[in-house]
Amino acid sequence: MRSRWIESEAQAAIGCYSREQIDPEFALRIYSTRLLGQEPGLVQHGGGNTSLKSTMLDVFGEAVEGLRVKTSGADMAAIEASGFAAVRLDWLRTLRTRPTLSDADMARFLRASLLDPHGPNPSVEVLLHAFLPHKFIDHSHASAILSLTDQSRGEAICADVYGGRIGFVPYAMPGLPLARLASESYQNRPAVEGLILQKHGIFTFAETARESYERMIALVTLAEEHISRHRKIVFVSTLLPQPIAALVAVAPMVRGACSRKNGDRHRCILAFRTSPAILNFVDGAELARYAQTGVVTPDHTLRTKNWPLILNSPQDGRLAEFKRAAEAAVAAFVAKYESYFARQNARVGNVKKMLDPMPRVALVPGLGLFGMGRSKRDAAIAADIAESAIGTITDAEAVGRFESISEADMFDMEYWPLEQAKIEPARDLPLLGQVAVITGAGGSIGAATAKAFAAAGAEVALLDINDRAAKEVASAIGGAAVAQRCDVTDAASVARAFAAVVEAFGGVDITISNAGAAWQGKIGNVDEAVLRESFELNFYAHQRVAQSAVAIMRAQGTGGCLLFNVSKQAVNPGANFGPYGLPKAATLFLVRQYALEYGADGIRANAVNADRIRSGLVNDAFIAERAHARGISATDYLSDNLLRCEVTAEDVAQAFLHQALELKTTGNVTTVDGGNIAAALR
Repeated sequence: MRSRWIESEAQAAIGCYSREQIDPEFALRIYSTRLLGQEPGLVQHGGGNTSLKSTMLDVFGEAVEGLRVKTSGADMAAIEASGFAAVRLDWLRTLRTRPTLSDADMARFLRASLLDPHGPNPSVEVLLHAFLPHKFIDHSHASAILSLTDQSRGEAICADVYGGRIGFVPYAMPGLPLARLASESYQNRPAVEGLILQKHGIFTFAETARESYERMIALVTLAEEHISRHRKIVFVSTLLPQPIAALVAVAPMVRGACSRKNGDRHRCILAFRTSPAILNFVDGAELARYAQTGVVTPDHTLRTKNWPLILNSPQDGRLAEFKRAAEAAVAAFVAKYESYFARQNARVGNVKKMLDPMPRVALVPGLGLFGMGRSKRDAAIAADIAESAIGTITDAEAVGRFESISEADMFDMEYWPLEQAKIEPARDLPLLGQVAVITGAGGSIGAATAKAFAAAGAEVALLDINDRAAKEVASAIGGAAVAQRCDVTDAASVARAFAAVVEAFGGVDITISNAGAAWQGKIGNVDEAVLRESFELNFYAHQRVAQSAVAIMRAQGTGGCLLFNVSKQAVNPGANFGPYGLPKAATLFLVRQYALEYGADGIRANAVNADRIRSGLVNDAFIAERAHARGISATDYLSDNLLRCEVTAEDVAQAFLHQALELKTTGNVTTVDGGNIAAALR
């Protein structure tokens, strides 16, 4: 590992932050914290923390000895001044003499010690930073350090590697117990450059930001070099039958098995990872031993659970067998977790409420691993942590035998309120955990629909033949929105697009088949080629999209929702609009056929019947032409309905959203036209 410190950049940071009236030491604290956070081998997803001691002003404007420490869960890689909480150092140091400190009292003291009463919560390691005397302190969960300490001989190995340069602190829960042990260890050997905390990583400290940071790099590098010199062959691979089934076939089955079956609001998003290192791990003959031992550091429990789900190797031609085995494995995982909770909850007096028992990580021999979460972000975090843990366990096994904390310690950490506070509660949004695919997403209706579904919590995939337009909509939505080029008149293009969605999210729950275009002509003399071209886009494309979606939904086994844009022309044909209305009428029948044939699978099929919506189809030229034919203005044409109002793309989007949320409605057509009795369904 190499130092990322560049003196010119450090000085530039001082200059930049001076404009915000941030003093040079704090500016360098921010700069060096970012350097730590940008190194995956040191810090991942809100882990780690840093601090700086200096004189500060309290709420009365009086100078006090203060401590700036990273706030709980802040991202060190992109941290700013607001990512540090400022606390009174003298108040916190009085806690060292207390024999015990309850969680409630600790939370109360931390809030009371804030120099800004409205400030964010400091890291749970704040007491450790307070009890040590140094100006700058850095803490990371360095993978190489964890590989050395997650062993029965961890302390002896660290002594061999570091001699007297670093202190060793045995495992304890974060908070007062760990802070007191660390402080005592330092007082016994005040010449050390840092402390290794068993299972918790490493602390380094100094009087300057650069020295503390570069001590971290140097000490972690020694661990990496030790592992490199003493490596032995790791993980004898088990013999797997070939060939392995493709990811796009397996992911929906894994997702379905790991999603609760009691309604649409309990699904998970997947994030897939694979590499030679991951395959070496998941294909190991002793996978059930080293993968189920426990977490590499207690901080991971909330993101990954204490052990992963292990599935069978999926084989081509035997996917039905894989699906059954996956469902059985998830049931066994949940039963194991419930037993673990019951045992440990009894130990602490049955005062805890069980968290969601579903797995967060699945290991699939021959394929790789899946991270799971209620959002793409949560799934990606679980996958990233699992991949990092694989590297840590692999290195631990290369120089010894991986060993985690005890089951009781894992429970205490998982159900520790101050640890749970790091995880933001899931937003109470109706489509959280679901994946929505929208075709024609670059157009007005498609874009409005994508935005509405994203706002309702869904992960959205935007399909359009104009991939630039789809990317612009995805960028406007932000988050994990995916844009994919898709020509819905080309079966291969549709298959590729849905495969990309599965790779991105693990499956599909809602499909809005929206792409279309209007062909005109008097039906008695229209060219057959025009009619066929219209049918390709306005009927067969809907069928291709629905077929692809249904195949994925059935593989998941969690139901789904098909939504179609059928247009007013499906029920109220207009003169010279036969080439457009005929395939739309067929699509209306298609909706009802899907409702009829896949209701037993929990798949709903509904349609929106809209009229006169400004879009690529109903553009300014089209509006002017139709208005002229009727002898009215463009404005009057768009509002020529019973409600005398223009209907917008956003109105259509809300109709689609309404249908997606109606869990017991199928075969329905919702009219969005401002009122047209001639188009009313009879």
